[in-house]
Amino acid sequence: MKDPKKKRDVRIEFVVSEQEAELIQEHMAELGITNLSAYLRKMAVDGYIIHLDMSDIQKMTRLLRICSNNLNQYTRRANETGSVYAADIEDLHTRLDDLWSGMETLLRNFANIP
Repeated sequence: MKDPKKKRDVRIEFVVSEQEAELIQEHMAELGITNLSAYLRKMAVDGYIIHLDMSDIQKMTRLLRICSNNLNQYTRRANETGSVYAADIEDLHTRLDDLWSGMETLLRNFANIP
């Protein structure tokens, strides 16, 4: 006979590998959760997996590095010669426009994440 106070009466079981069990324990430890049943129930009901495509962020990082390196070179040249070339400033302006365009795309994509 079932306990009338017990709200959960359907049992669901699944098998995991030792490595998966260790990962589950690590995730629980990171969150400070000690009750395995509560953790698995919460993840099964409310949890979801997000896979982020980081290629846009890698592109932005590359552009930032290039722009920073160019800015450092222009600064060094200006300190050495006392002048800055218009072509250098235009190049920097173009790269900054690329960065802003990429950032706008990233922000739009992040805004669409549920």
